[in-house]
Amino acid sequence: MRALVLGIDGYLGWPTAMRFSAAGHEVVGVDNLLRRRLHEERGTDSLVPLVALEERVAAWRELTGRHIEARIGDLTDPDFTARVVSDARPDVIVHYAEQPSAPFSMLDQQRCVFTQVNNVVGTLNVLFAMRDHAPAAHLVKLGTMGEYGTPNIDIEEGFIDIEHNGRRDRLPYPKQPGSFYHLSKVHDSHNCMFASRTWRLPVTELNQGIVYGIRTDETALDDRLATRFDYDECFGTVLNRFCVQAVAGHRLTVYGEGGQTRGYLNIRDTLNCVMLSALNPPAPGDYRVFNQFTERFGVLELAERVARVAGGLGLPVEVDHIPNPRIERQQHYYHARHTALLELGLRPALLTDEVLAGMIDAVSRHRDRIDAGRMLPRIQWDPRDLRPPD
Repeated sequence: MRALVLGIDGYLGWPTAMRFSAAGHEVVGVDNLLRRRLHEERGTDSLVPLVALEERVAAWRELTGRHIEARIGDLTDPDFTARVVSDARPDVIVHYAEQPSAPFSMLDQQRCVFTQVNNVVGTLNVLFAMRDHAPAAHLVKLGTMGEYGTPNIDIEEGFIDIEHNGRRDRLPYPKQPGSFYHLSKVHDSHNCMFASRTWRLPVTELNQGIVYGIRTDETALDDRLATRFDYDECFGTVLNRFCVQAVAGHRLTVYGEGGQTRGYLNIRDTLNCVMLSALNPPAPGDYRVFNQFTERFGVLELAERVARVAGGLGLPVEVDHIPNPRIERQQHYYHARHTALLELGLRPALLTDEVLAGMIDAVSRHRDRIDAGRMLPRIQWDPRDLRPPD
């Protein structure tokens, strides 16, 4: 295949590009280096040092003899987007290229508007470029389980069968997003579904859970091929934060009661899910949704597991509850179906104590880069509730 990876410099984009290249596919990648710029703006950085994108590409070629073509450009520019899709002639487009942070989108009006314009306009430009220059290409679009929210019924994979006033239909599953970022992904979903139906584009949306881990077969080859590890309040994830806090000797900060339950998956599974989707495309005009996660955990449950594993490694830490900066249900029902990718052949890599120990060890190797001042939340979903962190 010829694969076009949008957001190639990101946490998932770079490992995905290497995975496709390692499998013998031609890879073209696009990025505007937004993630790096936003970290500079916020005064934060990846715990794992990263080399520049061009150095990544050069290192990959040096180590494997395979070439990845990387282009710098912004998908909100329709002319650039059309040109890169036309030049790449892709069989599959893997689309990660969006502002990925819920807290960032809730920071203020400017960041909210930027998030929605960047994400929605960029995706619209991709869809129009596909229509005009690559209508047979398969779009694999990264969505999020956060689009669904936490309803008091089972979450289906994209669609739900309903009966109303004696009539039946299969409709998109109701969305209850929890941030302006998640709302941008809902808008993307609607636009992708409409474009697929109207222009007969084959589209797979991967509603992904929270991803953890940085080690893949490809990143393990050389430090220059590493992907990012974020733990700050904007771009980090809860499991990353707990591992960093454990190494730093900081209490593990659980937001509120800690009953918030979400789906999780290893980065290795993300790569496998994307590849399985690409190798098994839908028919023209088909829009399908896969819920992409392998396990469910509550926040407090994760904190207690990290504390136990860290303690076994000689890093005793305590679990603490702090006021929740988010507006969300802290105790709720959560049961989401995720069978489609398993049926395609996914064999999950689960979160074992050994995997957690490996994450903690990876953090320990970079303990000198930990910024303890970046681990506590300051962004409040409700700006009238300005509770300072403990």
